[in-house]
Amino acid sequence: MSNSNSSPDFMLPVKRTTAGAALGFVDSELTKKHCTNFASATATSSAASSTFNMAGGDSINGNNGVSNGKAPIGGAQLEIDEDLHSRQLAVYGRETMRRLFASNILISGMQGLGAEIAKNLVLAGVKSVTLHDTGTVELWDFSGSFLFSEEDLGKNRALVSVPKLQELNNTVIISTITTELTKEQLSDFQAVVFTDISLEKAIEFDDYCHQHQPPIAFIKSEVRGLFGSVFCDFGPEFTVLDVDGEEPHTGIIASISNDNPAIVSCVDDERLEFQDGELVVFSEVLGMTELNDRKPRRIKNARPYSFTIEEDTSNYAGYERGGIVTQVKEPKVLKFKPLQQALKDPGDFLLSDFSKFDRPPLLHLAFQALDKFIVEVGRPPLAGSEEDAKKLIALLADINNSLPDGRLEEIDPKLIRSFAFGARAVLNPMAAMFGGIVGQEVVKACSGKFHPLFQFFYFDSVESLPTESVDPNDLRPLNSRYDAQISVFGSKLQKKLEDAKVFMVGSGALGCEFLKNVALMGVSCGDGGKLTITDDDVIEKSNLSRQFLFRDWNIGQAKSTVAATAASFINRRLNIEALQNRASPESESVFDDTFWENLSVVINALDNVSARLYIDQRCLYFQRALLESGTLGAKCNTQMVIPHLTENYGASRDPPEKQAPMCTLHSFPHNIHHCLTWARSEFEGLLEKTPTEVNVYLKKPSEYISAMKQAGDAQARDTLERVLECLDSDKCDTFQDCITWARLKFEDYFANRVKQLTYTFPEDAATNNGARFWSAPKRFPRPLEFSNQDLSHINFVMAGAILRAEAFGIPIPNWAKSSEKFAEAVDKVMVPDFLPKNNVRIVTDEAATSLATASMDDADVINELVMKLEACREKLAPGYKMNPIQFEKDDDTNYHMELVTGLANMRARNYSIPEVDKLKAKLIAGKIIPAIATSTAMATGLVCLELYKVIDGSHKIEDYRNTFANLALPLFSMAEPVPTKVIKYQDMSWSVWDRWILKGSPTLRELLQWLKNKGLNAYSISFGSCLLFNSMFPKHKERMDKKMVDLVKDVAKFELPPYRSHFDVVIACEDDEDNDVDIPQVSVYYE
Repeated sequence: MSNSNSSPDFMLPVKRTTAGAALGFVDSELTKKHCTNFASATATSSAASSTFNMAGGDSINGNNGVSNGKAPIGGAQLEIDEDLHSRQLAVYGRETMRRLFASNILISGMQGLGAEIAKNLVLAGVKSVTLHDTGTVELWDFSGSFLFSEEDLGKNRALVSVPKLQELNNTVIISTITTELTKEQLSDFQAVVFTDISLEKAIEFDDYCHQHQPPIAFIKSEVRGLFGSVFCDFGPEFTVLDVDGEEPHTGIIASISNDNPAIVSCVDDERLEFQDGELVVFSEVLGMTELNDRKPRRIKNARPYSFTIEEDTSNYAGYERGGIVTQVKEPKVLKFKPLQQALKDPGDFLLSDFSKFDRPPLLHLAFQALDKFIVEVGRPPLAGSEEDAKKLIALLADINNSLPDGRLEEIDPKLIRSFAFGARAVLNPMAAMFGGIVGQEVVKACSGKFHPLFQFFYFDSVESLPTESVDPNDLRPLNSRYDAQISVFGSKLQKKLEDAKVFMVGSGALGCEFLKNVALMGVSCGDGGKLTITDDDVIEKSNLSRQFLFRDWNIGQAKSTVAATAASFINRRLNIEALQNRASPESESVFDDTFWENLSVVINALDNVSARLYIDQRCLYFQRALLESGTLGAKCNTQMVIPHLTENYGASRDPPEKQAPMCTLHSFPHNIHHCLTWARSEFEGLLEKTPTEVNVYLKKPSEYISAMKQAGDAQARDTLERVLECLDSDKCDTFQDCITWARLKFEDYFANRVKQLTYTFPEDAATNNGARFWSAPKRFPRPLEFSNQDLSHINFVMAGAILRAEAFGIPIPNWAKSSEKFAEAVDKVMVPDFLPKNNVRIVTDEAATSLATASMDDADVINELVMKLEACREKLAPGYKMNPIQFEKDDDTNYHMELVTGLANMRARNYSIPEVDKLKAKLIAGKIIPAIATSTAMATGLVCLELYKVIDGSHKIEDYRNTFANLALPLFSMAEPVPTKVIKYQDMSWSVWDRWILKGSPTLRELLQWLKNKGLNAYSISFGSCLLFNSMFPKHKERMDKKMVDLVKDVAKFELPPYRSHFDVVIACEDDEDNDVDIPQVSVYYE
């Protein structure tokens, strides 16, 4: 059967080429040997399937002209929409994305877990997803799946799932199978996922997949109440091409000994990350050039700044200087056991919580016992049925007793009872979590990127259950959309969820997932509940690959409004208000005291630390629980901030990122990151900051000049010089002027500056102590010679000229974007010869924070510049102004990234640093945070499992869990939160969570006496930076009978806002023995 896009029977989306995908494998013998993991086999598609025509929305039944066969290796490259997938590309890279685009996936079982897996894979952009389900939508399904609505009741689950999934990505072919599957149909797919299948059938299908050539990745996953499992079998031999997805570690060489074994030392700029036994390659080594043969060498004795290589270099040429050492990432072959064998011999289980190290073996048997129960009884155990729970426990005991070895000594009946009661329920937080895990495993199976789960993973969150025992009658269904959730938690907790008042900050990737989860959970869906969400951002194209509530027609609209509307469609009872305010001190009139005091919980869905710290402080102040989470590529973390139990988010912080010294960026770069940081800075200086300064000057010239004269320093001088250049020597009136400016910038940046640098510091230059100046990590630069035959040179000048024209409001002619015609215009530019100057000062001090150098005559120079500037201003047309250009990385038509990439790559070429393409440049210069849907889904699922505990309101700290997970490894690390530090004084105790409150608009004397009654002597009281009282100042005693509110107004000169009824003071106290006592912040109420 043909796999051609020209088939007359159906239409493929036009955005993506799917036929003949080149997968581009790593060229190594080991990889070639095992590349059959991803090899292709032409296969016919199955009957009883339906494929939806994305172009017109119609469906074609049957198998006419449809092929779900394996994608062939070789052929045309798949086109990747980098605007859409930039964040995902930052995680996977192009080769993995191309493999994904050629992958066909089957998902069997379209309840909550199947829906989550399908969503993540459709967002990832696989070639096709086939949904299989023979069942129909029930009210029971609504607790787990966002794909169903009341209108879908009684319809086939797979069929009704297609339209909403298709909206997520119209380039993915989504088809359905609604009849019983046969094992032969599995040959159509690279990976098959089963979420609702008997063990007997799973073994039959897995055996077929395991023995198939090439093997088909088989994944079985279940969510049963607060319990979940995953099993993976990727075949007899599966090659992992990249086990962790991290960039190869590198080091800059400082010396290499002529020894056996040779000792390699690296510069102490950064610690080496090499491990014993790893392979590395050498490059750019001068002297000992024998090591530049690109042959991988194994290292030993890895230290922070040195290692040895298993090689005799005694007879090699002596090391002179330079050199880079780079880690070689080795493929890894995994030998999976088929399910039938793995059930009996599971090997090591993947642990998630070390406090439950004995839990996986028990759950391994519990899931088998549940399968046996369903086979015998014809249904899962009923919620609240003690009889069913006892039967399940008995079945588990029988399986345990039948084991030849490795029997469990003890079975926890309470745990298995909870397992039995929730066995029929698919809870959305569990589905979201496992949907992220399984979705990532499918990506691994199709691409070889990241280490697969090997082979069983079991998880439970029984701590999420209410602390008080639930009456079995409270678990009975109420004929509501929450019945599945009620069967686990009871109707009392459900009522609490519905009446919760939630503040969600952010509606990006995390926010979309959270909104979906809470809508399905029924949070804020009752008469007394309300969810307030705020986000001041708008939707961009790059959001669509993971922020799944947004569609392409929403681009440019407010995120919070669109997300809230979409969430309301998931659950029409959701009481939600969408705002576009940034949560910050400036919006405290919107999010005032009353707002915060009425909240049940705060959920952060933010992407920056400063906003997180602000929300953390507000939650501390108002003693509200904060559920915090974040993602970075395949990694995610969650942190529970619970009043009076845990430390707050800001109590511990990561160390700040190491910044490259300014002299390194401007004169001595040694990696592409330095080049791109410099390029971004130059872009902003030339096109945003200087034009902005020009406009500020032209708007109020006298005030501007006065401010510059008053400053009178090197920075003011430099600023004036840039403004004068812009309005005088570098002023552009025609597009040819812009071309001239850009061409001369090329000469200045990449030829003249390098010539001056190497004139001041020749290649053989020495430092004051006699050492080589150009020693590692410094790289000796070479000037570039402009050539109109070099497209990268022309593209740099083109981007610079077009943006310069935009800044000056000059029309851009149509021919400007033609390389050939543009080159002709560039040839007209006269480039003056350059002569290096003596006594030029070039900053080499790594501690320097500015390149501007102070001078005794700065004031005189400033006066001269002002005179010239005023003369220029008089020649300008009335109302003249420039158009500052703000850097925007995600618009591929604006030439911003072309200029930044050109700046960085030409500079890299100066210093013999490997260049990068525009995408890599965008990721680095644009500071793009790598992001994928799978880790986001997992993080929000974990947080919502904690939300049950917060809303219940009576859990202890040992019930809560913070999590760090890395889906690439995979690694799951869950632990109790760190408890808050408690201060004890006499018979009192307090923590950072406490705030003392004094009402009744007290006087200063009354406040001091109030503290005295607590055994505290206050000697200093401050409001902000203003001192209201200090016992050392006699005059302050005159304030004793003044009301505190009047002191704030009269002394601090602070106008209290109308939405506040109190203010806060910081009080320094000591005890009767003159020992300082740190007390909480004190809030004084005056109304």
